[in-house]
Amino acid sequence: MASNRLKLNSDKTQFMWVGPRQQLGIVNVVEMPLKDCSLTISHTVTCLGVHTDSELTFATHVKRVAARCFYHLRQLWSIRPALSADNARMLVHALITSRVDYCNSILYNAAASHLRPFQSVLNAAARLVVKKRKYDSITSTLRDDLHWLLVRQRIDYKLCLFVFKCLHQLAPPYLSSMTVPLLAASTRRNLRSAGQGDLLVSKTKTVSFGPRSFAVAGPSTWNSLPTALKDPLLTVGQFCNRLKTEMFIRSYYTVFRKKHPLTFSFISP
Repeated sequence: MASNRLKLNSDKTQFMWVGPRQQLGIVNVVEMPLKDCSLTISHTVTCLGVHTDSELTFATHVKRVAARCFYHLRQLWSIRPALSADNARMLVHALITSRVDYCNSILYNAAASHLRPFQSVLNAAARLVVKKRKYDSITSTLRDDLHWLLVRQRIDYKLCLFVFKCLHQLAPPYLSSMTVPLLAASTRRNLRSAGQGDLLVSKTKTVSFGPRSFAVAGPSTWNSLPTALKDPLLTVGQFCNRLKTEMFIRSYYTVFRKKHPLTFSFISP
């Protein structure tokens, strides 16, 4: 930092140990001494609006965002009688779903218990739009009326869109370098999966944190898509429409599709 004429601002700098709970319990360091100051070890740090905890569960981030969303939902309920259905949906997208979807790709493979507050937010937002009571069933409304994806599929949608942009030179180079087609790998190019547009999944040394990195999560999610979705000739709009259809099926019709695999074909919504 000194060589670049920079000085550390201790008031705006946070330091955190990252690791499993067992290893964090061994660390007894309370402060991290640097040249002219010392930093207090934090359990959570905030970067670009995302609250990251030391175990990378993102439970704190989900709870804080969910609490902020519920605050806005309470305010919207007070003016709901004066809003039309279209206006209510527009406000929900501006104030609620945009917060739920912000940086949600970091939640890939997160525990279901940590994602549950986000699903509760979406359920409450749907009840606001259609004027349903608190304990009314909302799944059919999410599926048939609003066409909203569940939280897990919203995360997969974002990851697949990132990978598509990486493969079409629409993403930064540091992300594109993590999406390597099997056809470009000399030891994998003769595999059947290489002809299906699959990507090379990087090996990881850790079980908990490694599979959640983009280098693993992105290719793994992409490889799970049907072959028709990996067509390199698709435009961004066509890919998004077909991807929404696939994720919608995974959200609500997974069990039915296993029993009737020929019922579902790609139809752009």
